[in-house]
Amino acid sequence: QVQLVESGGGLVQAGGSLRLSCAASGRTFSMHVMGWFRQAPGKEREFVAAITRSGDNTYYPDSVKGRFTISRDNAKNTVYLQMNSLKPEDTAVYYCAAVRRLYVPSTSSEYTYWGQGTQVTVSA
Repeated sequence: QVQLVESGGGLVQAGGSLRLSCAASGRTFSMHVMGWFRQAPGKEREFVAAITRSGDNTYYPDSVKGRFTISRDNAKNTVYLQMNSLKPEDTAVYYCAAVRRLYVPSTSSEYTYWGQGTQVTVSA
């Protein structure tokens, strides 16, 4: 069982930056692929970033590539999402997710554990 708690959301102007954190409980964090998803009102949950268990490889959709960076610290059981050059269309609730897999899924249905979400609002 893994429990995830996100933090770091807030209100920021377009062009600004935010860093989200996701703290995980348990002793198996390093065995889990970690991902970030987001969901805006009236829209489906969208893949934002994922990172392998070791942290050696990361994955992003084109919509955030070059602006967002996912990283992890297995010693601290924490995964991060650095978001730069934020746009109003990045406004959403951001969720941290985990799955114990060897490969990196990009669909929300493949992730087992979820945090409660943190709101990110980007004003124009």
